[in-house]
Amino acid sequence: MSIWNKYFDWPPVWLLIFMAVAWGQVQLWNPLAYETGLTTLIGRGAIVFGILLMGVSFVMFQQHKTSLVPKRTPNSIITSGPYKYSRNPIYVADAIVLGGYVLTLGSVISFALIPAFAWVIRKRFINGEEAGIRAEFGQAYEDYCQQTRRWV
Repeated sequence: MSIWNKYFDWPPVWLLIFMAVAWGQVQLWNPLAYETGLTTLIGRGAIVFGILLMGVSFVMFQQHKTSLVPKRTPNSIITSGPYKYSRNPIYVADAIVLGGYVLTLGSVISFALIPAFAWVIRKRFINGEEAGIRAEFGQAYEDYCQQTRRWV
């Protein structure tokens, strides 16, 4: 296992990387800049909402006594709370935080980072996690997937 995979390949690290790229883009080149108090307020609200969604999702893992560590197969499938609406509410929360941050920066161009972030998270984490859960829980997980979207 490489040092990157062991210490740095975690979803919050990817969120920070994408936030840093957004910040850097604004510092270097921001031709479609905007600045309004309303977008800053909405952005901050999105960041707070994303953090709260993460917190609620973490609590659900604790209540179900299952692993929160990415790339590990959980002990159970969580289908209540935010997991009733998304199979990955923590990743959704990460994307909301990134979107809120981009709003506060005032950069139209940085909005392109949100689908790029979702793509990286899906490729690096979600695909493998879902394969492990599918192998562990079979039809129960398939039924959950039929009822609940991956993102929202």
